[in-house]
Amino acid sequence: MPTIIQEDTPALFGGHSDARPRLSPPLEYSGSLDAYDRQDLTPVIGTEFEGLQIAEVLQSPSRDRLIRDLAVTISTRGVVFLRNQDITPQQMREFAERLTQLAGCPESSGLHVHPLTEEGSELGDQISVISSEKQKKGGGLTHQLSDVSRFASAGWHTDISFEPVPSDYAMLKIHTLPKTGGDTLWASGYEIYDRLSPEMASFLERLTATHDATFFHDEARRLGNPLRKGTRGSPLNHGDELTAVHPVIRTNPVTGWKSVYVNKGFTKRINGVTKDESDVLLAYLFNLVTQNHDAQVRFKWRKNDMAIWDNRSTWHCATYDYAETRTGDRVCSLGEAPYLDPQSKSRRQALGERP
Repeated sequence: MPTIIQEDTPALFGGHSDARPRLSPPLEYSGSLDAYDRQDLTPVIGTEFEGLQIAEVLQSPSRDRLIRDLAVTISTRGVVFLRNQDITPQQMREFAERLTQLAGCPESSGLHVHPLTEEGSELGDQISVISSEKQKKGGGLTHQLSDVSRFASAGWHTDISFEPVPSDYAMLKIHTLPKTGGDTLWASGYEIYDRLSPEMASFLERLTATHDATFFHDEARRLGNPLRKGTRGSPLNHGDELTAVHPVIRTNPVTGWKSVYVNKGFTKRINGVTKDESDVLLAYLFNLVTQNHDAQVRFKWRKNDMAIWDNRSTWHCATYDYAETRTGDRVCSLGEAPYLDPQSKSRRQALGERP
């Protein structure tokens, strides 16, 4: 069993002692999912299960063991895909809450309430409706990026990194699809870290970056909805600042592996260097994500498919190559304040793989 993190743990939790994970890494896979057929879609990221229904997992006598093993698998493989899920938004919330709890989230962390979520939503505050129709009206990250770039790769991001306590896991079920198009891509932060030279990795491990989503103020005004300024799933996530400072390299507490943690959508500045140096470093890191297709996996959705991913160690990017409606429901849970444990390893080091 995992042990409790002690007060003298060398990791730094973003200066927030009440936002540290409750369990020390790594969690170990127990084998409970071996009964399901699974396929790793690439060597470094993405696994698809056959016949696994989240609604059935929630009713299983082995529920906690199954969910804990799913947490380990998601955090190890970055993203897990489940076909044709018969699950309600309420069950999605229940599963997300148990997933993050069993993976050791802080006691103060719950499900995220997005700043742009409408109050009194029929599905509940913790359900974000991912809608192409809403995007056309000017809602969210993709609209903001479309104003500054014609490159689809500008959409790469990790969810809600602008919060002091950002997302650990996210799950998305797509229930309305265009006839063709609308794929989503994910990329591995572990693999991108492993592609840094030792000197560059050591340098970046000493730096932090500022993540900013103040453009959501404009989006809220455009949509005619007030920004959610109250507690957004953690007592540390509140107010209208929508900025946070996180380490450039962070440790995933479930695996104990290092990952690059900057993203095109929200990271505006690497701190401790000049703006020119920051621009060069961020451009290089973003290029590692977008120009290495062998660090990515691309998923072609079918009706009611679900993806569950670890936001601490992946980026994702939707593909807007369709005109018809595309809609789904997303739930994000909150983990710990990002930190770097100097004793943590890279993915390749941990698995004994050659660089």
